[in-house]
Amino acid sequence: MLKRTLTGLAGLFALLFAICAVAAGAAAEAHYKIVTGPERGTYIQIGNDLSKWVAQPAGIDLEVIPSKGSAENVQRMRFEPGVKLALVQSDVYQAYVDMANSGNQDAGTTIRPLRLIMPLYDEEIYFVVRNDSPMKTINEIKDKVISVGLIGSGTAQSATTLYRLMFGQPIPEQNTQHLSNEDALAALIVKKIDVAIIVAGQPAKLFTDMNPDLLQQIRFLRVDPNAPETARAKQTYFPATIRVSSYPNWLKEDVPTWTVKAFLVTYDYNLRDTVGNLNRFADSLCDNFDNLQEHGHPKWKQVKLELPSLGKGWQYYPPVEKHLKACLARRAAMQAATGTATPERAAAAQKLNHRPCSEQERLLLLCGK
Repeated sequence: MLKRTLTGLAGLFALLFAICAVAAGAAAEAHYKIVTGPERGTYIQIGNDLSKWVAQPAGIDLEVIPSKGSAENVQRMRFEPGVKLALVQSDVYQAYVDMANSGNQDAGTTIRPLRLIMPLYDEEIYFVVRNDSPMKTINEIKDKVISVGLIGSGTAQSATTLYRLMFGQPIPEQNTQHLSNEDALAALIVKKIDVAIIVAGQPAKLFTDMNPDLLQQIRFLRVDPNAPETARAKQTYFPATIRVSSYPNWLKEDVPTWTVKAFLVTYDYNLRDTVGNLNRFADSLCDNFDNLQEHGHPKWKQVKLELPSLGKGWQYYPPVEKHLKACLARRAAMQAATGTATPERAAAAQKLNHRPCSEQERLLLLCGK
């Protein structure tokens, strides 16, 4: 009798052990996706860096998915199974928040459950013209034929917002082209359009991989600091510089332009496994941040491991925020102990329907919902 009982208990323990092993294996084999941007853009390189240097050490298989850009990323982050992370421009995120606050139910349904992990870096906005164009500055693009980027891209949002800010009106429909970055440059060179607007962090592979002979046929427009259009654009965008060092075999001088912030975004998950995986991702992000800056895309050198205050309608993802703040405090303490902490880093650690679609709704992929 005792022998049978012991045998039964041994079998039960073996079964429980097997179940636990399977559960542990399932937790360690998380398969997630991150939506990024065009194949030769900066976002997809940032996604690859996160997959290699952050997700893998955390036991997460993070598949990097190309996309048209930020608006599509918001939609896929919200509604596509398996997509747990997205890269999104700040002006696109704000546009969704603004439309939700104005009463657009689709925008509210889309954006309100999304949460931020952290801000990343600034992306430069390129205004590209042919080398023989009479235009010299960005404020001269009014009434020109312009490619603003694909519908669903962050470029389209930035281009149309900037134009509206500068000139007090939308780009005339007959002057608007929604082309990919590559197609826009091709159309520019053969004189089918006058301006191609492109958003990408420098150095952008779009230009570094471009045929040198074709590259010599195009150039960038500059911000005119004295133009009234420039003052109006400053309501939303910030000054930036396209540096010669980013394109040393092409540019002869730095070019002043505009910039927009990129954010790493997730969803307000509450499932235990997902929360646990994202917490491990946050810990790994902190632990491997130096690797990202040393081995990743040059833009990582501009990223600060901090969680600044957010505007109304923007929220961090609480579990990850808690882990990152704890990590920031640890890093600040270690830096203070070794005498390497800067005042800025120490302070940051402490702060721790049936109507027609509008142009804005169309760009944010809210039509047809």
